[in-house]
This record gives sequence, C-alpha cells and structure tokens, in this order.
Amino acid sequence: MKTVQQEIDERSNLTSSNMFELLLFRLGESAHSSVRELYGINVFKVRELLEMPKITEVAGIKSPMLGVTNVRGQIVPVIDLAAAVGCKPVNGHRILMITEYARSTQAFAVEDVDEIVRLDWSQVLSAEGSAGGAGMVTSIARLDGDRDSSRLAQVLDVEQILRDVMPSSQPDVDAATIGAPVMLPPGTQILAADDSNLARRLIEEGLSAMGLPFTMTKTGKEAWETLQKIADAAIAEGLTAKDKIALVLTDLEMPEMDGFTLTRNIKNDPRFKAIPVVIHSSLTGSTNEEHVRSVGADAYVAKFVAAELAETIRKVLSTVAR
Repeated sequence: MKTVQQEIDERSNLTSSNMFELLLFRLGESAHSSVRELYGINVFKVRELLEMPKITEVAGIKSPMLGVTNVRGQIVPVIDLAAAVGCKPVNGHRILMITEYARSTQAFAVEDVDEIVRLDWSQVLSAEGSAGGAGMVTSIARLDGDRDSSRLAQVLDVEQILRDVMPSSQPDVDAATIGAPVMLPPGTQILAADDSNLARRLIEEGLSAMGLPFTMTKTGKEAWETLQKIADAAIAEGLTAKDKIALVLTDLEMPEMDGFTLTRNIKNDPRFKAIPVVIHSSLTGSTNEEHVRSVGADAYVAKFVAAELAETIRKVLSTVAR
C-alpha cells in the first residue's frame, strides 16, 4: 500500500509530463434539463473530502453561502457550489470538498464525487468563446481523449466563483502599494499567461499600475507560440528574444499546456533560457513551490496580492539586470 507521501510525490511528478489529476464531481441537475453534468477540480487544490458535516448558518448569510463548519479546530466557510453555478442537487448536499486557493481555505458542498482521472493537459481545451456559464468555466476536459463520444467535464473557474461569493472590500490594485513605475529597456515587454478571465484582468491592472507593457495570453500553449513568433521577429531584426521579452509571468493550471511545461520549454531552449520566469498561481504549498524550483522558474508568487506580485517582478528584474 502506498503511503500518503508516495501518492503526493507520484502526483507531483505528473507535472514533468504535462499531466495532472482531475477530481470529478456532480452538482445536480442543470438549470435547463435533468442532466447531471460532470465538473472537475485539480486534485492538488483539494485538501480532503468529507461526508456532509453539521453546517452552522451565520446570521444574515445569503445564498450561495451556506454557513461555516468546524474542521479539526478550523472554522471554514461553506459554499453551495450548485447554487453558485445554477444547478439543483436532486440528492442533496452529500459531500463537502475542502479546498485551498491562494492561501485561503474554503469548503464546497457538492452532490456526489465520482472519481479521479489522470489527464494530459492537451485533453483540456479552453472554454472561452465556446461555452457559457458567465465566465465560471475556464476549460472543458475530454476525459476519453479526442474521440467524438468522449465524456466531457467542465473545469470551473473557482477564483471567479470565490470572488463573486466573497468579494473583497479592498481595491484589487492600490497604486500606493505598487510603488514607482518600473522602467524596462526600450522595446521589451512582459509576456503573461493565465486561463482565468478574472486573473487576467487583475494581472493587467497590476502590470499597468507598474507601467509595464505586456502581452496577455490565455494558455501555456498560446504563450509558447507567441514567444516563438517574437523570437523569429527579433532574429529578423538582428536581436534576441531577450531583447523583446523582459520576463514571462505564468499561471500553472492552464489548458493545452500547463505552466510547468511552459517553464521547462523556456529554460531548455537556448533562445529563451536567459528570460526570467515568474510563476503566479493559486496552487500554494511547499510541494508545489518545490516543483516550481525544479523546472527552473526564477520566482513564485501566490495569487493575488498586487503588491506582492509587483515586489516579486521588481526583484527578479533587478537580479537579471545585474
């Protein structure tokens, strides 16, 4: 029997081959039919699964918040995920999914948990422009490969859902905490990649507040293709890719190509290896940060505190400039 640490190590090592594990669950009937669709979440973000415990309804609370529960001494907010996405749990809330996002812990009440599947990120396609959900779905996973009959699972934009359910009372980007504008060599810019619409907006606001020009992409694959086009254009001008791209800022979880693979591609390519890479992710914890170092990233910063992102970018750029 494998130990817990062996299972963690095995899952962590999937990142070396552009693979990950997706926990599949159901929320109930969809808004317009009796179909119980499949949804998915990266196993790395799930701390544990529990049979539905006692929920304490906090005074004045509104749907989709259900209340709070006590998990081994920690008071955790509980969100009705079905209500958040417009589903009706015909079998009730039976499972509590404890998750960790960007250094915060929260629980999602779901109807049922199905299974854990191991996928290549190439099996996951961006949902933007091809699916509804008011921006709640980042991608669609083809669980059985690219055949027409493949089962599909919707990968939810949990960052957006958390923002909608528990909005921050503070501004996302405060110019007073960002500091003075950062000056890049003429003609250079930041290349950024993130599949979450919310995350892209926050990153764009943060980089703009720092006075940094940037190109924003939606997947690791798009970022990699963009980087190669920029390198080709630079060579035609008698320059290098480093003369055009000062830094790459990337998420980890992205359809088609994840941030681990993107970072390895950059660091293993002589054209790009001098370009610093900063990983900006809601996947937190020592295990993930160790893998960030193993693929050659220059820094890691958890989502989303604009001042911390600005500080990290400044530090990396100043180190490279020495």
